[in-house]
Amino acid sequence: MPRHYNIPLFIPHLGCPFKCIFCNQNKIASSQGVPAVSGLTAIIDEHLSTIADDGGNTEIAFFGGSFTAIDHELQKKYLAAVQPYLKSGRIGSIRISTRPDYIDDGILNFLGSYGVKTIELGAQSLCDEVLKASGRGYSRDDVFKASHHIKSLGFKLGLQLMTGLPGDNYERDLGSARQAAALNPDLVRIYPTLVIADTPLERLFYEHKYVPLSLPEAIAICKDMFLVFQQHGIDVIRMGLQPGEELRSPGTVVAGPFHPSFGELVEQEVFKEQAGMAIYDYREKAGLKPELALMVHEKDISKMTGHRKSSLLFLKNRFQLESLKVKAHPDLARDTVAVASATDSNPVFTLTRKEFLSVKSRG
Repeated sequence: MPRHYNIPLFIPHLGCPFKCIFCNQNKIASSQGVPAVSGLTAIIDEHLSTIADDGGNTEIAFFGGSFTAIDHELQKKYLAAVQPYLKSGRIGSIRISTRPDYIDDGILNFLGSYGVKTIELGAQSLCDEVLKASGRGYSRDDVFKASHHIKSLGFKLGLQLMTGLPGDNYERDLGSARQAAALNPDLVRIYPTLVIADTPLERLFYEHKYVPLSLPEAIAICKDMFLVFQQHGIDVIRMGLQPGEELRSPGTVVAGPFHPSFGELVEQEVFKEQAGMAIYDYREKAGLKPELALMVHEKDISKMTGHRKSSLLFLKNRFQLESLKVKAHPDLARDTVAVASATDSNPVFTLTRKEFLSVKSRG
């Protein structure tokens, strides 16, 4: 499929009516502050100069704040500044990020008239207790109402969820994922909660009133949430915050499960579990063999191998193998794991992601 390009325009905190307990977007999104309308052209042109695309797959995305909560005239100015790019075909569409409680039919009709096609809702959780403890200022029902409005008027719906918020736990995170999947969004992002400097959450952390997830805990929770969305055919486009310069700056992340390749770590766990199932089924059919090979699409090699070969070592020990290697195979689709003896050049047993998910859903 053609590659999709985003030109991000960050508007940190602009329009946010509440200061959420975990949030300091001036720290994590941009050190430049709110972009002036007059400066958008330079930002967009700089990005376009690096993109080899005819415009149809390039999207301008207003991220960071709550776009529909900012002053209406400023919304118009931002969107108007983008119109020449839409009319010329250099940009295919606009995406905005906002809060569930700042969506209604009037707002949606306005956005649609300016070429907005995708709306991402910062839902964060679908548990009212967690939303209240996090200072979000809206309820689960607000997320449902806004999502239905967005879908009914033909927009693409994105949902952003967080794990490890105050009052959260594994069951609540999985419940949020299942409820979000029932809304049939077009895309999802999952962010583990980090303790960012100069936030109320930092104070609670130092007062020992909040304990962040460890990295292994966050990976395990996000893996199961990721699989919920995969079972429903919903695209998870990001897991973990973008590891930009601001987030890597000393003192920005005080605590929490930050890793620059968090999403890759989650997918490695999925591949490890899928490969374990594939090896078990292979042995049921072909018998015990001490030396095996796992075969995947060439772009899935690192996901199957694991960080520092950790997944291979785990599987080798679990199945008491003398050797276990990973090979790329040209005939395998993405997210497929095949098993063969170490001397075979072609798969003997193949397990697709769909088959893996089907087995998991039954047991």
